[in-house]
Amino acid sequence: MVRPAFNVLPHGSVERAVELARLAESLGYERCWVYDEGLAASDVYVAMTAIALSTESLTIGPGITNPYTRHAGATAGAIASLDELSGGRAFLGVGAGGSLTLDPLGIARERPLTAVRETIDACRRLFAGDTVTVEGSRVSLREASLLNARPGTEIWLAGRGPRMLELGGSACDGVLVDFLYKPHLGAAVERVRAAGRAAGNDPCIAYSTMLVTDEDTMAAVKPHMTYRLVDSPPEVQEAIGLTDADAAAIRAALSDGLEAAAEHVRDEWTLPFVIAGTPGECAEELHSLASQHGIESFIVPLVDDEPAEELLRSGAKIMGMIE
Repeated sequence: MVRPAFNVLPHGSVERAVELARLAESLGYERCWVYDEGLAASDVYVAMTAIALSTESLTIGPGITNPYTRHAGATAGAIASLDELSGGRAFLGVGAGGSLTLDPLGIARERPLTAVRETIDACRRLFAGDTVTVEGSRVSLREASLLNARPGTEIWLAGRGPRMLELGGSACDGVLVDFLYKPHLGAAVERVRAAGRAAGNDPCIAYSTMLVTDEDTMAAVKPHMTYRLVDSPPEVQEAIGLTDADAAAIRAALSDGLEAAAEHVRDEWTLPFVIAGTPGECAEELHSLASQHGIESFIVPLVDDEPAEELLRSGAKIMGMIE
């Protein structure tokens, strides 16, 4: 059985995110990721702290944070503080950041591979208890150290591009492939594994996408396919039949909100990114993908509040945690 996890988007109250985390823990989920979506959601560190105080066993971390909206030292310090508060249950999830997070803040995603690499390196050294001085293109530290350092604090990377996946394989404890175009899943995982072998590293592989079992879950995922579709590589857009004009229409509509942009998203563009069918068909596909590609954890994304409890219960059934 794949290790069960979930990713909660605190776009409502923090109390609501806590309710979902407590339900997930009771169902047997092991790892709680919390979306860091800037102004589109509640603050990720406030939400994670509240979840840590209200749960006992969940491992908790951002899913994902980025190297642009916060200094790497501030990120390391926040994770270390969360780890101390939770009794050693914190981890760091990092990636380049997407348009939903960065565009409203007027932040350009410049040299993302370098920015993520420097953040991973700095946080790894700070977690190890080192006193760190570094002058990078994105990260600068001068005689910096953490108050609550725990060597071995896990660092996960989420990414899609080949060089980002290789960075995760070589430098991180785990790699999350999130809403990946499914025909590219095997190649992505193998790229991670190959980079890990070359570096003497063996990262865990986690996979996340929506389990679409009915019209409601298809409707719930479409708003969150908007920014993913416009951020997809050109070859993926071409493969699914998403034209430049289609992408431009979605991007323009995003200024009016995710729901408005979702009206421009077609089912046929969404299906290659999700696991869809009856619960039994979803279970069969998930376990086939996990067995074929060595996926060790599956993350249920709670991207919409309305079906969140049902998504957790459905995911628990599909992963064999409950009857």
